[in-house]
Amino acid sequence: MPGMDLPPLRELVPIDRVWSRLETVEQRLREVTTSDDPFLTGIAQHLLAGGKRYRPMLAQVAAEIGGGDGDHPVEAGVAVELIHLGSLYHDDVIDEADSRRGTASVNANWSNTIAILAGDFLLARASEVAAPLGTEAVALLARTYASLCEGQVLELQLSGRLDQGPEGYFAVIEKKTASLIRTSARLGAIAGGADRTAVEAATRWGHEVGMVFQLTDDVLDLIATEDFLGKPAGSDIREGTFTLPVISALASADGPEIRTLLEGGKPYPEAAVERVIGLLRSGGHIASALAEADHRIAAATAAAAALPQSEVTQVFTRLGEYLVERVAVARRG
Repeated sequence: MPGMDLPPLRELVPIDRVWSRLETVEQRLREVTTSDDPFLTGIAQHLLAGGKRYRPMLAQVAAEIGGGDGDHPVEAGVAVELIHLGSLYHDDVIDEADSRRGTASVNANWSNTIAILAGDFLLARASEVAAPLGTEAVALLARTYASLCEGQVLELQLSGRLDQGPEGYFAVIEKKTASLIRTSARLGAIAGGADRTAVEAATRWGHEVGMVFQLTDDVLDLIATEDFLGKPAGSDIREGTFTLPVISALASADGPEIRTLLEGGKPYPEAAVERVIGLLRSGGHIASALAEADHRIAAATAAAAALPQSEVTQVFTRLGEYLVERVAVARRG
């Protein structure tokens, strides 16, 4: 099972007000995804169940820096989750995905057109929810979604390319993943009334943790079992998405063999994918990616250290370490 042997997030975040507000986030997500058209409501709420709510949870933790009073932290959490959800609807169309969160994807269940329109509806609702938080919040969400789009376009340009370097990979994960996690922390801190120095520290923390989030996910795709992942290992390679271990291996002594295995393009032979995964594991390329994750965890810890020391800063540190611990658990499993 995914997450086995990992502490539940509630143990990592032992702040009752965070979880109380997250319950309200759930209620608000149902409210704001309700349309006058019951058909659209059903589609907009199709994927509400099953999400981990990692981003709104980060917003609630960051709100504690400034006290977390009032309704604004809840609305910040709702807004970032709606951005995330809307982007998933669009991503599944691009990827021609059949499933998401253990159920049929919107595009598979209805159509690409319906999925795109429902995704747009969710994104519009995010702006509506953020409006009472002020123009800074609305502008921040708009910039973040633009970044998600830029990251997706860049990833499509790099798909299947064996000549790409780490710069492109880092640009993609910064835009596609880290940008929204960074925004979750920043918007939560703003909504909670934190001062500017604390907002900037939370933003730096969110950026580094967002990068680690994707780095460790990419490593898990190469080392975890299908039971842990919920999908076969090596899915990124099969899709032509070459993550940091592959890029590092291409620049090493293993590069010529990997190029030969992958140069024919998709669909890659299953034996070729398995051989590439074996080379990544044996050649130290996964360890190299984890070293990058450790470096960024250290940067996140340094950012949290700039905040007034409290239970919140300890939670920030634990949340970053949790992401790396997922890899250790997957290896044991």
